[in-house]
This record gives sequence, C-alpha cells and structure tokens, in this order.
Amino acid sequence: MTDMPAPAKSANARQSGSFEHLVYVLRANPVTLLAFGLFAFLIFCALFGPSVVPYDPLETNAAKALQPPSMEHWFGTDQIGRDVFSRVIVATRLDLSISVAAVALSFVVGSILGAIAGYWGGWLDIILNRFLDTIMAFPLFVLAMGIVAALGNTIENIIYATAIINMPFYARLVRAEVNIRRDAGFARAAKLSGNSDLRVLALHIFPNALPPMMVQVSLNLGWAILNAAGLSFIGLGVRPPTPEWGIMVAEGANFIVSGEWWLAVFPGLWLMIAVFTFNLLGDGLRDIVDPRKRT
Repeated sequence: MTDMPAPAKSANARQSGSFEHLVYVLRANPVTLLAFGLFAFLIFCALFGPSVVPYDPLETNAAKALQPPSMEHWFGTDQIGRDVFSRVIVATRLDLSISVAAVALSFVVGSILGAIAGYWGGWLDIILNRFLDTIMAFPLFVLAMGIVAALGNTIENIIYATAIINMPFYARLVRAEVNIRRDAGFARAAKLSGNSDLRVLALHIFPNALPPMMVQVSLNLGWAILNAAGLSFIGLGVRPPTPEWGIMVAEGANFIVSGEWWLAVFPGLWLMIAVFTFNLLGDGLRDIVDPRKRT
C-alpha cells in the first residue's frame, strides 16, 4: 500500500483542523450553536420553502378572506384569501437573496478599496475618505430611498442601493485594520522573504482583518433585510403581489385596528427572527475565522 503524497496529507490535515475548530466553537458557545441552527432553518425555508408550503402563495380565494389562524391556515389568510403562512415562508428566499447579494457586493468592493487605501495611503487614502464621508453624510435609509427612486424599484436596484449604504462600514474597517498591521513584524518578514506588496496584503495582512469584519457582515445582513423590508413598506421596494415581508407588514398594518392582527404580526415576527439570527451569528463567525483562535 503506497503512502499518501505529502500535499494531500497537508490538505487533509487542514480540513480536519478546520472542522475540529468549527465543532469546538459551536460547543464552547451555545448561543452560537442556536444562531447557526436558526440560520440553517432560514436557509431551508429559502431553498425548499416553495416546494413544502401547503398553498400557492399567489392563489386567491375570496370565500376564505381574512380568516384567523387555524389548523387549515396556520397564519390565517389575507384580505383576498391568500395563505399567510405560505407567503411568509416563500418570501424567505427573496429577502435572504437581497440581503446576501447586497452584503457580498458591499463586502468585496469595500474590502478592496479599504485595503488599498490602508496599505498604500497617500492620495488614494484621501480620496477614499472624502468619498466615504460623502456617503455617510446622508441618512443611510434616505440615501437608499433616493437611489431606488432614481433608478427604479427593481430587485437589482434595491441590492445596489443597499450595497452602497453598507460599503463605508467595510472600507473604513479594513482600512483601519490594514493600516495598523502593514508595518507589523510578520508583514515585514513576509516582504523580506520576497513576497510582493499585493501578496503580503492579500495573504498575510487581510486574513487578520477578517474576524472583526465577520461581525460586521452578520450585522449588515440583518440591516440589509430591514432596509429591503423598509423600502417595500413605503412602496419603493419589491412590488405586489410578490411575497415579501415588508409588503406583507405594510398590507397588514391597515387591518390591525379592525382586529386582523395576524396579517402584520407573522411577517413581522419572521423578519425579527431573521435579524435576530444574524445579530447572534457575529461572534461565532469571528471565532471561526480568527487565526489566533485556532486550536
């Protein structure tokens, strides 16, 4: 029997170590385990929700309009007889997609700009800071409203607007982390070993900036969902009859006074669970990616 090649052994050892570290983090922090459990539940709803819900979320039935929660309709029905439970579950895919796409875009662009400004400084740093100051000078939700109103209330424009208002958080955080570590001993040693500036930045300095950024990512995922729901609530987001939490809360708000509380409560509850989950995920993601906490 031949021995496994050294590179394969090294790769297997790294994978085993990463898995053991993940298990260690989840065992050490029950709150993180709860957050990952809720996150897995939301992912399941997003991936398989349209296939497992009992009713078509767009199917109307005037004879069953405004029915309270029951065994037949767990979350009741809305003003035109649509099943609220089916609409809430199906809306998970759209809201998570908007949130993840917007945060991923802002993460990538903000990280690149912040890393360049923090490592090389000079006029690049000055221009970036003035650009970020301009964005941060506006109330962020008002800025998102203006962008969507100017470009049109499509899903793509909601993603772009949400990414723009979140980008300064990553750019400033990465800039600060890179600026602190660019003259550290490990960075100088890597450069003296023959690595280019770009390689030192990408492989030695940037990974050390990831732990605080993971906290920011988890927070921004919650904020992005709230931003998308808020735009839909005021009529600048996703258009009806598409199932979306913000739209459903806005439609249900008109019926709270007359006693049909379930129309707004259940979509709002699902929105709260999603934001709560992402807020709890931050510490766990930080511990998982932090090189200094590897066991």
